[in-house]
Amino acid sequence: MTVRSKMLNIGFGNTVVSDRVVAVVSPASAPMKRLREEAKVNSRLIDATQGRRTRSIIITDSNHVVLSAIQAETISQRMNSDILTKTEEKDPRY
Repeated sequence: MTVRSKMLNIGFGNTVVSDRVVAVVSPASAPMKRLREEAKVNSRLIDATQGRRTRSIIITDSNHVVLSAIQAETISQRMNSDILTKTEEKDPRY
C-alpha cells in the first residue's frame, strides 16, 4: 500500500506536505511575531523565504513554523486547488 502525499509549493522551490498544514497566517500581528520568536528559541522555525520579506507563516501539526515569502492568500488558493483535485479524483462528478 502506497501513501501519496500532496506537496504544497511555498515558493522558490520549497514545498511542505499539504496534509500536515494546520494554518496559513499573515505575519503582521503581534501574536504571530511572538509565535515566530518562540519557534526560533525552541528550534522549530524553518525559514523558506530565501532572504526575502516574510509574507506568510505556515503552522504544521508538528508545531513547526515555516516562513514563506509568498502571500498567505496565494498559499491558501494553492491548498484549495489541491483539495478540489483530490475531490475530483475520488468522484468524477465534481
